[in-house]
Amino acid sequence: MTYHWQFGFLWEYRWLILGGLGVTLAFAIGTTMLGLAIGVLIGLGRLLGAAWLRVPLTGVVELFRCTPLLVQLVWLYYALPVVSGIEISAYTAAGLALTLYVSSFYAEIFRGGVASVEIGQWDGARAVGMRRLQVLRRVVLPQAFRNMLPPIMNQAVIQLKNTSLISTVAVADLLYQGSVITAASYRPLEVYTLVAALYFAVLFPMTRLASYLERRLRF
Repeated sequence: MTYHWQFGFLWEYRWLILGGLGVTLAFAIGTTMLGLAIGVLIGLGRLLGAAWLRVPLTGVVELFRCTPLLVQLVWLYYALPVVSGIEISAYTAAGLALTLYVSSFYAEIFRGGVASVEIGQWDGARAVGMRRLQVLRRVVLPQAFRNMLPPIMNQAVIQLKNTSLISTVAVADLLYQGSVITAASYRPLEVYTLVAALYFAVLFPMTRLASYLERRLRF
């Protein structure tokens, strides 16, 4: 039996699709930027902080890196209100889960990037009288940034794909709107083909940019 593809009906749902795409991009950009800022702060705390600070920060990073994002999302939305008595919206739970998850990876990227700089760079800068923060800012970070940029970009690509999970708590992202259209039209193949095409249209330029930056920084 031959399937007859019909994409024309999707035009009447164009605003729903564009709205879902906008929500997806807003979550991806917002949580990536906030997660990067938090990750840098956590990374600094792990590198320069005392043991009483490094140990809990390491625990937080490993907790969010080693548990699935979907589990974190569901727990924050359903279990946190039961445990704490604080009700949060689906959008707040989604933003919090995505931010904490990506910040744990950015913290490790930052720590690994700084650790990749030879110890002699630290020793040489300290020998001329620089303090640890001065060494980090003036000597180490400019060199470490070359090593950190490709994984930072790759993690941003992964984060955009991870936003598809927020539809599980009824956040009206692109995938959620696709399920709404499917329920109304009974044409899942066309709907999810379009959804996949839109994800590809956004993600492919990002992956090419990441590859380009990696090649440039290699030299």
